[in-house]
Amino acid sequence: MKVSLSVAIALAVCAFGSAAQTPAQAASPENGRKAFVTHGCWQCHGFEGQGSAVTSNGKVVANTELPLESFDAFVRSTNGAMPPFRETILSSGDLADIYAFLQSVPKPKDPKDIQLLK
Repeated sequence: MKVSLSVAIALAVCAFGSAAQTPAQAASPENGRKAFVTHGCWQCHGFEGQGSAVTSNGKVVANTELPLESFDAFVRSTNGAMPPFRETILSSGDLADIYAFLQSVPKPKDPKDIQLLK
């Protein structure tokens, strides 16, 4: 059976592409929830990443629109009220898991759809 070079390359790219996962795809929301609590993120951001009325700096982080790379860069190098979490404190795996957890939090209902508010 004779296979052309272009077909062989295409097959290799498909095989590699389906086997390779990005860190966000391989991340675990369950482990992310645990890491979110263990590393104290909940203290400012709430247990579901919903933000906090207690501290004005506790922003909503659930369902962030930041891509993982931007989220990672912010968490690692922030110089605001939130302390930076370097790799020695929060591993890349834990951070990817936290991101997956925050992306898995169900979005809040539209107030128009809540019976008690009608």
